[in-house]
Amino acid sequence: MPETTTPVATERLQTGTPGLDDILNGGPTPERLYLVEGTPGAGKTTLALRFLLVGRDAGDRGLYFTLSQTESELRAVAQTHDWSLDGITLREMVGEDACGAAHDQTLLHTSELEPGKTVRGIIELVERTEPTRIVVDSLSELRLLAQNPLRYRRQIVALKHFFARRRCTVLLLDDRTSDVDDLQLHAIAHGVICLEQLSNDFGAERRRLRVVRKRGMTYRRGFHDFTIATGGMRVYPRLVSAEQATTCDATPVTTGLAGLDALLLGDGLYPGTNALQAGPAGIGRATTAVRCMIAALDREQRAACFLFDERRTTLKMRCRALGIDLQPYIDDGRLTIRQIDPTELSPGELSNAVRVSVEEGGTQIVVLDSLNACLHAMPGDTFLVLQMHALLGYLAQRGVVSLLILGQHGATGDLRSDVDISYLADPVLLLRFCAAAGAVRKSIAVVKTRTSDHERTIRALSPDHDGLRIGAPIRSFTGRLSGTPVFQQQTVAHQAGGPS
Repeated sequence: MPETTTPVATERLQTGTPGLDDILNGGPTPERLYLVEGTPGAGKTTLALRFLLVGRDAGDRGLYFTLSQTESELRAVAQTHDWSLDGITLREMVGEDACGAAHDQTLLHTSELEPGKTVRGIIELVERTEPTRIVVDSLSELRLLAQNPLRYRRQIVALKHFFARRRCTVLLLDDRTSDVDDLQLHAIAHGVICLEQLSNDFGAERRRLRVVRKRGMTYRRGFHDFTIATGGMRVYPRLVSAEQATTCDATPVTTGLAGLDALLLGDGLYPGTNALQAGPAGIGRATTAVRCMIAALDREQRAACFLFDERRTTLKMRCRALGIDLQPYIDDGRLTIRQIDPTELSPGELSNAVRVSVEEGGTQIVVLDSLNACLHAMPGDTFLVLQMHALLGYLAQRGVVSLLILGQHGATGDLRSDVDISYLADPVLLLRFCAAAGAVRKSIAVVKTRTSDHERTIRALSPDHDGLRIGAPIRSFTGRLSGTPVFQQQTVAHQAGGPS
């Protein structure tokens, strides 16, 4: 559950930004003053305009009071999002308002002008238009006009009390051009939202926000990713698996591969488990996952496949060559395949895409191919493990079967992966290459399950007309999992028990 302070039942407003109201536990409290801070380009104007637009649609009067942008610039921002600002009062206090006839010395710095005129202009405009929702953009200009912290604080407090008497809900925008450790506004505002824009060495920038405070109300703490595109801002609340507990059927389902079911002692996969398939490239990890997914689709379940390593068309062509046609499942809506670019998609977007697929699309089996690509999309393997922990915990709570593909370096010998998340998986399937009789062979083994016992043998793995075949246990080699198997005489195999 979200961390809480003292919950108070009260009316909430809508911000108009998808995901933000969820983080604010329903939205901001009306008739309060909120601070939205962030560096230039972080998304403050977009959030503020959407706040006024959703209020206009609900019958509230809106006022956008700008000290840093012109009206034409604001309308240009709205136009990029296909928004109409009709019905919203836009008032700019730049140019002739701040440096008009009374201030013909246009070369004066803004700190030399009278700050009282700006504050009086705000008050007079509010009294004349009687708005319900107000945006003041930006406080950096008021800070310059005030010249000293004490005067600046008194002006903000005076505006806060004036807005409270007028029963207005106010967003104050601040571009953080002053000392970043200046917390005067945090102490005055009822709530504080901080927007950040982080630069990556490669790929798109990452945007995230955090609710710093919200007096007397519950909210979801921590950082949450967001994006800005045509239509506005979209926030992706951080997943908390403990909030998603549901009751699901505990009956295991078949994998669609008789040999794999035998390795799992006939149990198959349990709902809410995370099956990890680890092995080198070309061993058949994705094919094994697809075969398990097809079995679920044939049971009239829905599946979603998130591809990081290959294109949709490549997966469909490769499966078709193995006798698996994915197109009928895609056409009837049971299967969704989404190609992911890890340089463009933030971790929060990925989690949200999976959540929407489960909650709105009814997905019961999810394939992630591969976790290695997820790693490169994260700032570090620690964050990958935490992200995967939250995501897999959420899927487990919803009773979804997760098929995770993990690539390992090399083809034989000591194989290693970029990250170890085997402790999150159940079961763990290990796939290996070896050479025998002048040919490259493949094998599969179950090395871990939590929900049931499993077979300790290693079985042969090979493609066939159904896509994949898992054969009888292999008893002619030792050290097969090491990648450097040693051939044993037939007598040794018989001593181990069972046919060779």
